[in-house]
Amino acid sequence: MTAPYGLHRVPDVRAYLAGEWRVARSVRDLADGSAGHFTGTTVFTPLPDEIGLLHHESGTFVWRGVARPAERTLRFLPGDGPGTARVEFADGRPFHDLDLRTGRHTADHPCVRDLYRGAFEVADEDHWRTRWRVGGPAKDLLLVTDYARVPSRRGADSSARRDRSG
Repeated sequence: MTAPYGLHRVPDVRAYLAGEWRVARSVRDLADGSAGHFTGTTVFTPLPDEIGLLHHESGTFVWRGVARPAERTLRFLPGDGPGTARVEFADGRPFHDLDLRTGRHTADHPCVRDLYRGAFEVADEDHWRTRWRVGGPAKDLLLVTDYARVPSRRGADSSARRDRSG
């Protein structure tokens, strides 16, 4: 059973995120009530320079009964401290900042005339969630994503975290 979200502090965001995660995302269009979902995996691997992480998400997105393959790639680069990151799109454009030192964080991303407001919450070493509320003239969406660490990777990842945390 997972702990309540937002109560688990993350002193080192790179160590926490490293590895493979199962992803389940719900998408709701608040304007017309349409709903969809994404299921798949996200893998965080070291970037070639080893100072950041490459985030690659892949799976299936179902919208209005139509299933399509979907994927995205982001870069998680060092932020102001170990519990922080600067998140960029694959092409280097800025996306948002991330600070999980308290177990919670909010971030904004302006996109043309719409605003993406993200809330990040960590439940424990193996579960975290994002909620993006997208509002503006073009979109009125709520996206909620739950991440669960893939068990086969947990042993090595959590042992490394314990060793670093002393």
